[in-house]
Amino acid sequence: MIICIDMMGGDFAPLEAVKGIQLYLSQVSTPAMLVLTGDEAILQPLLNEQGIPPTAYKIVHAPQVIGYNEHPTKALKEKPNSSIGIGYHLLASGKAEAFISAGNTGAMLVGALFSIKAIEGVQRPTISTVIPKEDGSTGLLLDVGLNADCKPEHLNQSAILGSLYAKNILGIDNPRVALLNIGEEEGKGNVLAQTTFPLLKENNEINFVGNVEGRDVLLNKADVMICDGFTGNVVLKLLESFHAITQEKKIEHEYFDRFDYENYGGTPVLGVAKPVIIGHGISHAKAFSNMIHLAEKMISTSLLDKMKASFEGK
Repeated sequence: MIICIDMMGGDFAPLEAVKGIQLYLSQVSTPAMLVLTGDEAILQPLLNEQGIPPTAYKIVHAPQVIGYNEHPTKALKEKPNSSIGIGYHLLASGKAEAFISAGNTGAMLVGALFSIKAIEGVQRPTISTVIPKEDGSTGLLLDVGLNADCKPEHLNQSAILGSLYAKNILGIDNPRVALLNIGEEEGKGNVLAQTTFPLLKENNEINFVGNVEGRDVLLNKADVMICDGFTGNVVLKLLESFHAITQEKKIEHEYFDRFDYENYGGTPVLGVAKPVIIGHGISHAKAFSNMIHLAEKMISTSLLDKMKASFEGK
């Protein structure tokens, strides 16, 4: 198993990325081979200082870095030797089986769509977020920002991708899929919701349970909740602010702790042909470690092969 990590992406990279590798290695008995892209002159001393064994990794020198404020497409074109650009080259050429970065989100999405490309039959790849439910269970919400404007068939495909992810990665058997809407009854919502509902209802590849409302997002009424990226991103940012407030006000409760993004590592791009995981810009060691674990699980469960099989002939 070979996993590539962009070591230069993130507000606290590369040190926190290195510490994340150290944490990951302390948690597993048979680690994946880690291919690290970044400035070797900066990375090597840090890896040595943190006691990372040379047998655990290989550095691929990348002298350029794509900054957060750079235009994604332009930056990838003008900086082919960036840590993100080289990472995608390694993934596309089969020299890595998954790619992780907490760097420029736009560049990561552009690279996923144009370097790796969508699974044949998938019209629009999507991104998701894990939702901690109040009863201790875990759900999935998608899309959360990749596609602000969607067609009904895009949401129908997202339901299949989300269902496969929930089953193979979150361990939810026969996940319940719901459409996020402004009412529970069929026929509610805007044109997109009204036209998506019958497609989901007729989709025999998912366990569709109908509509859920905003008040249901944190309740255990569905395992996979589907919406357009505009709506999903609003919900995601609201939950992020909720977590930030509990931290600021020092409101301690085990449920609130589950809103910490570091627990989940990063967001996978679902619907592209190879595992791509995008981390939060403020990722620390725990998040990097969990992103590696997630990449391992995506590879070991053959998730991408199962997704490809679901869309054959579509």
